[in-house]
Amino acid sequence: MVAAFPARKVWRLKSTFFAVCWIAVEAAAWLASSATAGWAGEPPRPPLFDPLPGADERIARIRCGDVKIEVRDTEGRPVAGARVEVKQKRHAFLFGSNIFTWAIPDKSREAAYRERFAELLNYATLPFYWWSYEPAQGAPQHDQSRQIAQWCREHAVATKGHPLMWNYAEPRWLPEDLAAVRRLQLARIDDCVRRFQGLIDRWDVVNEAVHFDREQCLQRAPRLSAVWKEAGRVEWTRECFVAARRANPGATLLINDYRTDSPYEKLIEQLVDDQGKPLYDAIGIQSHMHGGAWPPPRVWHVCEQYKRFNVPLHFTEVTILSGERRWEERRGTPWPSTPEGERYQAEEVVKFYTTLFSHPIVEAITWWDFADYRAWKGAPAGFLRGDMSPKPAYHELLKLIKGKWWTEKECTTDAQGSAALRAFYGDYEVVVTAGDKRAVQACRAAKGADNLWRIEIR
Repeated sequence: MVAAFPARKVWRLKSTFFAVCWIAVEAAAWLASSATAGWAGEPPRPPLFDPLPGADERIARIRCGDVKIEVRDTEGRPVAGARVEVKQKRHAFLFGSNIFTWAIPDKSREAAYRERFAELLNYATLPFYWWSYEPAQGAPQHDQSRQIAQWCREHAVATKGHPLMWNYAEPRWLPEDLAAVRRLQLARIDDCVRRFQGLIDRWDVVNEAVHFDREQCLQRAPRLSAVWKEAGRVEWTRECFVAARRANPGATLLINDYRTDSPYEKLIEQLVDDQGKPLYDAIGIQSHMHGGAWPPPRVWHVCEQYKRFNVPLHFTEVTILSGERRWEERRGTPWPSTPEGERYQAEEVVKFYTTLFSHPIVEAITWWDFADYRAWKGAPAGFLRGDMSPKPAYHELLKLIKGKWWTEKECTTDAQGSAALRAFYGDYEVVVTAGDKRAVQACRAAKGADNLWRIEIR
């Protein structure tokens, strides 16, 4: 990791207040979604829906579509008896992680990190924390972001920038004049979104707006926080979204927060333009589970809670530990991954991903962090250990993403030169062979499309 992206330092700064805030929110959410909790004198609430028993059926229904293949010769005549091999290359669903650990002194570990990232995932979140991204005014670290984004493109990994506006900290060089700070922040949004158009077209525009005025933020980012307070929580959030949309009208813009309770919902309700149209394209839900994994009924409950907004839901920051489950970082004390913890992590990862993949509103899941090396708080959070060897959770998720939830089939065309199958939405390579003739074609199975693949064999 080069100095331009001191991710470990960034997340160490976040640890103290975040743990307190998150524990409070966790408690409130648990009470809100408890299966049996009721105030004194009230009857028990009905149990929450358990999503796991019917998950496979829902996945087959919502993540797959019918595909028809028509094989013709150069004269347009049907080719009967042709052998058709259908090989999935990429999911439409976004399985991702942050990609903050980019440059590693040990090049063998660096190569292993990148190789295993590309093997498992198709989505990466790149760091755009203003205070570390532009430590000196006028010298933003665009080159490294471009290098990472180019690598992602070469490996069929979609990208997202995170975050454009967050007042956890601020560049030291910001002026005292709030009007100038406001202009600089909006100009930064415009510059990043416009500059990376085509390489990065998804953005967490505003991060953690609900509790922007918490004491730690007021202390660490007094000028950005003052701009936000002066404009108003909702109005400043709106301004940031308008700036991002203007810079790239086709971008996918997200609001992102660790809050899952009603204040976040109320903010989202107000995040609309003058015609009442949402300024966001997707809603981000953080789910750092350092204290223990959310049970599937709770995960499902959150999805149901936010589906009323009729936009995709992204689980943007997912953490389940493979070691001691706690929030606080103990400086100078190792926080190792353990065999027992790795078994727990693997089991919970399967439940968590299965639950989310089976909910129709969910479009993306982003793990936080990909490896234990330089992970937030030094926690054993990764799919990889510090030496970049894969944990059981990596293997279990790979078996899902590119096994159980992956399409590789062979079929033969009928007398009309047609073949039909059901396939997971995503990108495919189709190989057709008839006698000494062969055709290879890239195809896509997309939700809502007719998914008719016409292939000419020569």
